[in-house]
Amino acid sequence: MAGIWGVGLLLIATAAAGQTPVGQAAAAGKAVEAAKTSASSATKQSVIRFEDATDAAGIDFVHSFGSRKLGSLLEGTGAGCLWFDYNNDGLPDLYVVNGRPLDDSMHPYPLKEKPAEMPHNHLYRNDGNGKFTDVTWQAGLAPDMYGVAVTAADYDNDGLEDLLVTGYGKVILYRNLGNGKFEDVTAKAGIKVDGWSISSTWLDYDRDGCVDLFIGRYVKFDPKYRAFYAADNYPGPLDYEGDTSRLYHNNCDGTFTDVTDKSGIGAYIGRAMGVTAADFDGDGWPDIYVANDRTENFLFHNKHDGTFEEIANDAGVAYGQNGENTGAMGPVFADFEGRGLLDLFVTDSHYNRLLLNDGKLGFDDLGARNGVSQANAQYVSWGSGVYDFDNDGQLDILVFHGGLIQMIPQEHTVFRGLGNGQFQDVSEQAGKVLNVRTVARGACFADYENNGKVSAFVVNLGARGTLVRNVSTDTGHWLELRLKGTKSNRDGIGARVTIFAGGKQQMQERVASSGYLSQNDGRLHFGLGAAAVVDKMEIRWPSGREQTLEAVPADRVMTVEEPK
Repeated sequence: MAGIWGVGLLLIATAAAGQTPVGQAAAAGKAVEAAKTSASSATKQSVIRFEDATDAAGIDFVHSFGSRKLGSLLEGTGAGCLWFDYNNDGLPDLYVVNGRPLDDSMHPYPLKEKPAEMPHNHLYRNDGNGKFTDVTWQAGLAPDMYGVAVTAADYDNDGLEDLLVTGYGKVILYRNLGNGKFEDVTAKAGIKVDGWSISSTWLDYDRDGCVDLFIGRYVKFDPKYRAFYAADNYPGPLDYEGDTSRLYHNNCDGTFTDVTDKSGIGAYIGRAMGVTAADFDGDGWPDIYVANDRTENFLFHNKHDGTFEEIANDAGVAYGQNGENTGAMGPVFADFEGRGLLDLFVTDSHYNRLLLNDGKLGFDDLGARNGVSQANAQYVSWGSGVYDFDNDGQLDILVFHGGLIQMIPQEHTVFRGLGNGQFQDVSEQAGKVLNVRTVARGACFADYENNGKVSAFVVNLGARGTLVRNVSTDTGHWLELRLKGTKSNRDGIGARVTIFAGGKQQMQERVASSGYLSQNDGRLHFGLGAAAVVDKMEIRWPSGREQTLEAVPADRVMTVEEPK
């Protein structure tokens, strides 16, 4: 039965990718055989390489931290970005968050005159030819706020991606109206968060088919507070009180209920920077990881009854390798070794951390042994992406860097995955764009060209953002999956996909936000190396339903729908 269902889905998915649909199961079999015979026999090693495509794409985003000189923790935090297909045309679009002056007297402009147009967030529509069009005003997505981060999900299961923008003093939930426009439904939805909201994420923590919302909060920021000694520059995170993050339950009717205290999360005060949610222990229930700044990190383990238990210390992810509080920035869950377990990569102001899941509610810190942490120790690391950039079947890591409390530009690094949790620094050969020094902050990742190569957009503090296009050569085969839930939430957030191809196993989970202040393309991307066919694909949906597809040809974008 699974094989029959798998063939049916393959037909639908092939058409969805804009390719010629296969009319019959026999024709599908021929396509598979043809794919097998075309498997690459080249002995050349793939080359990971990127180029600056910002000008060519027509993206002209300039970040503002609201001042002519960096002077506060808020300004130094920067902003993030998001790839999402807001108009359902199969092309990832780009949304970038921006800051702005809080007060004219405190943050004068260089010429002491307001610009004709205040800095604001931007939505860039993907036109499908490597170019983008700014449609911010038509979409109604330029909020009057100091923006910091963004995340997206179809919270009302209507087939359209909605947006949540977080920042200082305000959170805005935008509902996608389906006509290219968005509506502010924050009050109507019952979401009210004060203070400084930062990274957020979507997860269906009670598995009722509707995604819930976790909002991280940073510190109780006072914009008028200044350091006593000028040499200290400006007050840091420990100079302010921490704050509680918030959890909102989706009532499946367009409204949310604040369950922060009821869930047990309200008992913990932190200084959230990056947050993400995934089922790290494989029990079918999503958990939440919070990367805190100069405060122990949190790992909220889902207890299956609407409550969470904080287990970061016992799990080995609360502190650094020497028991120190870390300057954690952006967390990413990924299965680095193909063991079917979600490991954790966290960027940091000092040593980035690669934590291997031990399968027993704990993690082992690889420290400097992984080839990433030691090489990046000279930098301050912010946005990062864990993807198979050259499609050789091994996950790689791209990390963006920038000064912490000074506008010190830094180059960026990319690490080729060697397997077994080991990496090689290949930054020098990866293109001039990574050697251009910037003060980077948030970064988001997507195959915006639908060619199987994952690219990135990076927000640079107080400067122009960069579209980092993947132009790697001698790359392997690939497959991308767009999941469509039926009983599960429409986005398939929380679904776990395991593929078997070329004698290897790979596993990914569909998550919402990932990394620093940002969210990546919601489609799952698998690099397959020389394998032109996925022998078997197993999907475990959040509803608990399981699905198997067999003999899936590579080099395409597939839409897979949860069986009814």
